[in-house]
Amino acid sequence: MTIHVLRPQQQADTTSTAYDSVWAGEEAGAGASTQQQPPQQSALERTMLAQDKIYVVLAVVLLVWLGVAALLFRTDRRLAALERRMDDTK
Repeated sequence: MTIHVLRPQQQADTTSTAYDSVWAGEEAGAGASTQQQPPQQSALERTMLAQDKIYVVLAVVLLVWLGVAALLFRTDRRLAALERRMDDTK
C-alpha cells in the first residue's frame, strides 16, 4: 500500500487572468516594469483602428438599431390600424 502525502496547493492569483496581458498589449510573460510608461492603446484597440474594423462594427450596430426602430414603427402602425378597425366595427 502506497501513501501519498498531500501537499497544500498554491493559491492562484485571482486578480488577473491569462488574457490580461494580451488585451493590455503586453508580451506574454512580461512582468510589470519598474518605469512608468505613458498609457498606450490596447492591442485590440490598435487592431480595430489600424484596419478600420471599428467602422464596420459601428455600421453593423447602427443597422441593428435601425432595424429595431423600423420593427417598432411598423408594429405601432399595424396596432393603430387594428384599433381603428375594432372601433369601426362597434
